[in-house]
Amino acid sequence: MSTIQRFSSRRQRLDYAFLSVRLKEAKSYRRIAGYFRSSIFELVGEEIAAIPKVQIVCNSELDAADVAVSKHVRETALKERWNEVPSEVEALLHRERYRRLHDLLTSGRVEIRVVPRDRVFIHGKAGVIEAADGSKTCFLGSINETRGAFAQNYEILWEDPSPEGVAWVEEEFDALWKDAYPLPDAIVEEIKRVADRVEIRFEDAKTEELPAAALAESPIYRGGEQLQPWQRSFVTMFLQHRETYGKARLLLADEVGVGKTLSLAASAMISALLDDGPVLILCPSTLTLQWQVELTDKLGIPSAVWLSTRKEWIDAKGHVIKTRGPEDITRCPLRIAIVSTGLIIHNSEERRHLLERKYGTVVLDEAHKARRRGGLGENKGEPNNLLDFMMRIGPRTRNVLLGTATPIQTEVRELWDLLRILNAGADFVLGREPFAQWLDWERALPAVKGEDTPSDEKDAWEWLRNPLPPGSEDVLFATLRLQLGLPNQTFFTDRGFGSLGFLEQQAIAQALAPGFLREHNPIVRHTVLRRRKTLEDAGLLEKVGVDIHPDLEAPATAYTGVGFSGLGLLANHPFDLAYQAAEAFTDALTKRTRAAGFMKTLLLQRICSSFASGRSTAEKMLRREALEDEEQAKLIEEALSAITPEETGHLRTIVEELSRPEARDPKLAAVRYFLTEHRTEGKTWLDHGCIVFSQYYDTVYCVGAELAKLLPDEPVGVYAGAGKSGLFRGEDFASVEREEIKAAVKKREVRLLVATDAGCEGLNLQTLGTLINVDLPWNPSRLEQRLGRIKRLGQARRTVDMLNLVYHETQDEKVYHVISRRMKDRYDIFGGLPDTIEDEWIETVETLEEMMDEYIHLRRRARDVFEMRYQETIDPDKDRWELCSRVLARRDVVDRLSAPW
Repeated sequence: MSTIQRFSSRRQRLDYAFLSVRLKEAKSYRRIAGYFRSSIFELVGEEIAAIPKVQIVCNSELDAADVAVSKHVRETALKERWNEVPSEVEALLHRERYRRLHDLLTSGRVEIRVVPRDRVFIHGKAGVIEAADGSKTCFLGSINETRGAFAQNYEILWEDPSPEGVAWVEEEFDALWKDAYPLPDAIVEEIKRVADRVEIRFEDAKTEELPAAALAESPIYRGGEQLQPWQRSFVTMFLQHRETYGKARLLLADEVGVGKTLSLAASAMISALLDDGPVLILCPSTLTLQWQVELTDKLGIPSAVWLSTRKEWIDAKGHVIKTRGPEDITRCPLRIAIVSTGLIIHNSEERRHLLERKYGTVVLDEAHKARRRGGLGENKGEPNNLLDFMMRIGPRTRNVLLGTATPIQTEVRELWDLLRILNAGADFVLGREPFAQWLDWERALPAVKGEDTPSDEKDAWEWLRNPLPPGSEDVLFATLRLQLGLPNQTFFTDRGFGSLGFLEQQAIAQALAPGFLREHNPIVRHTVLRRRKTLEDAGLLEKVGVDIHPDLEAPATAYTGVGFSGLGLLANHPFDLAYQAAEAFTDALTKRTRAAGFMKTLLLQRICSSFASGRSTAEKMLRREALEDEEQAKLIEEALSAITPEETGHLRTIVEELSRPEARDPKLAAVRYFLTEHRTEGKTWLDHGCIVFSQYYDTVYCVGAELAKLLPDEPVGVYAGAGKSGLFRGEDFASVEREEIKAAVKKREVRLLVATDAGCEGLNLQTLGTLINVDLPWNPSRLEQRLGRIKRLGQARRTVDMLNLVYHETQDEKVYHVISRRMKDRYDIFGGLPDTIEDEWIETVETLEEMMDEYIHLRRRARDVFEMRYQETIDPDKDRWELCSRVLARRDVVDRLSAPW
């Protein structure tokens, strides 16, 4: 053959006339193909399987920027694309083809590479075939890479055996091959999983295999991601404790930003699937929708949030389930209920109803809020309403899970109070009252820290027998149980030391070894703590630095055109008058209501967010309207119901001053400057991509609208609570679902996003490299959660930028001044900050300084108490649930969790 040959499927079947003939006994096959999934999937043709060397380069639709970032990002994006086809259908229709494909891909004869989408070649397809005698031919045309295309579609094909033609196609192939990346192992593993996939029933699943069976095809896994190794280990530990003790009682004290919510949520899901009973998740009202988003977006499971102001349930799709009143809080329409801790703290009618029933699992998020009362009154030292509620609900609940990054807020005893919650109805935690020595925190702390050891065997026995640890924890406990004839399910013995035999007494001597009780005590047994730095040092989290702006050590010219005075922005006269009116309003309120302190915090934080938020808040208060996301709705209602003419005057002053034409918000100018003029690494912040955060929707909408006017050609995403998300383009706004906005950011179609904290939890924004906090939450954990949106696996920048905006000479600036002094480590900027700054700490700067220092001191003292057990490297290859081929049908999972209480 020396001339070009032309083929048309109108004239002959191309699989017979061309493909079979040319590939028969071929030595090699090099192919420029189309979309990677169909290219790979159709490789199972017999002609391909017999060729010693096959090289396919195909289109992946990967963004070039994603490809360049890291192997993890490539693998995640490709697996998400691969999983766009439902695996349950694929396994049934094409099981044999998947098996043959897996054999091909693991044979060593087939190599596949993918190129990013800036090299799209949907139509430009070609190949070179080397025959057994070493001669070569090339082809090109409209033909798809599938064998079916050769046999069934209308295609045209040109074959050119000339050396010039072959050299030309090979040159094209080599250029693409050089720029391409190997097909990741994750795709090959998924092909094997689908080939072996079988659906199992709940009754056929062993308890230990349930997490993998339920999660392997959940949204997080189908999206190419997964639970992190430490999250999987917590779920595994939950099941182990449930098996060992008959119920699980755990305190998850992981630092902010390492994913406590998903660890707790997955454990709660497994509990519900095991039919333990209803699941009650308690969290601050501002986090209820975040929890629901996490359950839906990551685990693909239904849940209902109790709307405390309306006394109704709402599901993840926004459907409201009507009720008869507060008593229906005990009739959740789904298996998992999410309820605001505000209802418990304020001793509502719902609190009483919740205490009337039994639960499979209760999860308390931000558990440090369950504490003893402070102050000087007669109730000082008594449990607050939340701690009291948890102590009461414990005996009515099988599994209790507590989550907090700060189990010790101001006193070490607060950790013991949380453990007492776990011990309620489960005395295997701290032991049976009143004789358990572990219940006395002052006596137990030295033993836990390893500063004190038992004086003799008799003393050691008192520490060991109540509660008696499970035999699986140490050979000593297994030996004692065997010698005393104690079954595995018994965790207490009333045998005194004198009644023990010589062998038992001799065995107990092991507990006298230095450090024995430090390693074997209820604190480390029931508390899990992983620090971000520990995970980074182990290579399980990427280490990403943070540059904070404004930087007081930067040269005076660093922020040209922005009116910083120290850490704060210089405002203007209307704002000063409005701020003074806000302070005067709360001073007047102090004369008549107990809610004055709370109202001061609320109003000052909102007026310090933005001019728009301050004006809107004052207007709503004048109209006696409810403010969104406020736990203290009842207190606000009481305070505003009897508002005086003096207080009304102060609120009107706020509205009037912030409505003046000259009341231009300097935060908007600062945001514009950093987005379009300030440069880091040679790029503007908009070029890097930016997320702008605020606590309040009024601020988010205003900032989004103003940025859209300033940047009319730039799409600006607004990401907020249910029904409030959308896209700006110039002055046009369209309501858009959150999932669509997330997808647009991921594809780099949107590089500027303005968001509330309510939407924060579900965002993975490694495509954005800068962050602006338009306002300052007084809870550093919120700041860290915001930063955690961009400090993620796959972040392209080794150091990201964060701007914090506060107005000069306001309460916000005072708080930020104290916080910023402790944010010096660019890789661990929140390491020395408390999870929550209590309102009462902010009376004066001196008080805040003192409370922060005391907190940091206590945190350091207590860290070794319960971190030690989890310091060892977590094996990332253990419990790889994404490989599970024995799976539960997603419909069965959802159906089971859709059962009402």
